[in-house]
Parts: sequence; C-alpha cells; structure tokens
Amino acid sequence: MKVIISGGGTGGHVFPAIAIADAIRRQQPDAEILFVGAKGKLEMEKVPAAGYQIKGLDIAGMQRKLTLKNLTLPFKVMTALWQARKIVYEFKPDVAVGVGGYASGPLLKVCGWMGIPYVIQEQNSYAGVTNKLLAKKAAKVFVAYHGMDRFFDAKKIIMTGNPVRAQIAGADMTTEEARAGIGVDTNKKTTLVFGGSLGARTLNEAIAGNESWIKANQDVQFIWQVGKLYYDDFSKTPVAELPNVKVLPFIEDMATAYKAADVVVCRAGALTISELALVGKPAILVPSPNVAEDHQTHNAMALVNEGAALMVRDDEAKTSLMGLLGLLMKDQEKQQSLSNRLLALARPGAAAAIASGIIETAGNA
Repeated sequence: MKVIISGGGTGGHVFPAIAIADAIRRQQPDAEILFVGAKGKLEMEKVPAAGYQIKGLDIAGMQRKLTLKNLTLPFKVMTALWQARKIVYEFKPDVAVGVGGYASGPLLKVCGWMGIPYVIQEQNSYAGVTNKLLAKKAAKVFVAYHGMDRFFDAKKIIMTGNPVRAQIAGADMTTEEARAGIGVDTNKKTTLVFGGSLGARTLNEAIAGNESWIKANQDVQFIWQVGKLYYDDFSKTPVAELPNVKVLPFIEDMATAYKAADVVVCRAGALTISELALVGKPAILVPSPNVAEDHQTHNAMALVNEGAALMVRDDEAKTSLMGLLGLLMKDQEKQQSLSNRLLALARPGAAAAIASGIIETAGNA
C-alpha cells in the first residue's frame, strides 16, 4: 500500500500527520509513506527527523494584509499543482491524506483529478474554506468535534478525535523527575507557558509585562517557551532574570513539560487541545486571532462550554491573564474539575482509528 500524506506549516498540522503515519506503519509495516509539504516550512525539518521521506511544493497562503505577495499567489498555485501532479504520477499512491496546511490543497486537488481516493483530517471545531471545498470529493472526513455536519456531508464524517504523538501520554516519570529534567525547582507550583511551535507574541508580552506579579509570587515558577522567533527579544527582559522563571526557545519534549506543570497557559490550536485532554492538564487558553475563521476561539469555547478549560481573549491577556492564573493556582478543587472534564474528552485511539480508515479507503479503491 502506498500513502501520500499532505499538509503542514505548523506543529498543529505536522505532528498529527506524523502520528497518523506511525499508526499506519503499526497496522501495515510494509506500507510506503510519502509526505508532501510546503518548502521552507516546519514539516521539511520534522518529517525527515521522524524517519519519513518528504517532497516540497512551492506554495504559500494568502496574506491577510494587502501586499504585493498576493499578486504572485496564482502563479505559485499553478506551480504547486504542476509539482503535485508530477509527485503523484511518479509515486502512484493508493490513497492520499490531507491534514491541513498549504500543501494539502494542490495535492488533494490533483488526486481528485487523477481518480485517486483521498481522506481529510479536520482538526478544528470550525472547518476552513479549503477543507470544505476538498471534502466534496473526499472518501472520508475524520473530525475531532461534534456538530461538524454543518460543514461536511454527514455520511462521510467519522468522529475520531485528533491524533497525538504516542510519547505525549507515555511519560513514565514523576512530576518531580520532570521538573528536575527541565531544570526547575522540584517542589514549587509550576505554570507552563507556550505559544505553539513558533511562539506567541501576546503570551510573551503578558509574561514580560507582569514582572511585579511574578516577582511577588515566588511560590509559583514558570516554564516559559518563548519560541525561536522571539527568544532574542524576550530572553533579555527583566522577568527572564527572575529565579522563578525558566526561559526556553523551544521545547522538544512536550511530554516532560506537561508532566512538570500544574497549570498550562497556551494558545488553542487543535493539537494543543488534544494533548491537554490526553494529559488532563488544567489550562487557560488564549486563542490566537490571527488564524482562518477565528477557529482557535471556536476550539477554546468548545472546552469552556464543557467546563474543561478557562479562556482569556487575546486583547485582554496582558491585563487579565495573571489575575486569573493566580486564582486558579490557589484553587485545587477547580484544577481537579478542569482536569477531570478534560480527561473525559480525550481520545487516545485517534491515530489508530484514522489509520484504519485510510487503509480501508485504499482497499476499496
């Protein structure tokens, strides 16, 4: 069986894609798997590191601001379609998988033209325009939230949850061991702050701008992933020098970071939410406003409405985040309630279920 997995751009697309590939390999060890991503994006580094071959397309998304770059987009799309056709023609997949991101559109479009069956994995609670269009010819649509029949044909929808890297749930260590491994105090209450694989300026500014609060609350320590893009700026701020703050550019081992934390402050990407549910960590979500269809707010509200997370708006984070964090860190009962409700939403078998659906689709071709 030959499988093409397309998409990427951020860790929220790349890591679920790798989890799906790993699950396919567990079920069909002889499966040939090829990734197709966007040149210059995260997948071009992370996929080979996970042991898979990847080919890149010359594709980028529409800029949200008026810019000359948008004038070149039609040419890039035509180039990407031509490149995708060449890849598909040479590899001859039995099935293709789209996980979202720039490369999914051209690759799946070509597969539709060539009569190759494909499936879509929609990670968010609010479907993007590209996936809604691609779903018309998709054999199956794997989703992580209820109510997705407002976007997709109900007969194609399979509720699986989002695939999460196996090591996230498999951290075989104590909280104290995890904290020691990261290099923070093993006994202090710990807040993990991160903004996804690239970092988040709002979260960084919320931490950097509340030096007095963090200095006054030495019983709470922070593991603060600022992101590689922001490390030079924020690692030199006064708050970064405080003894209860550990600044990191990137956290490769998220399993250990989650284990070390009592509370998490983060964006509301689909992968992040799935990981939080799997480890049951109480969280304050700060949805990014800079995403298509404001899908992170929809993701966050899906948890808030279940009593499984708290939320602070992006434009209120600098003024409201620390006050809410302080209350949550002191309220063990609330932490436990959030944790219990999150764990009830977890779907640890998501990757295996999606892999089975992909293999079935290939077999029916």
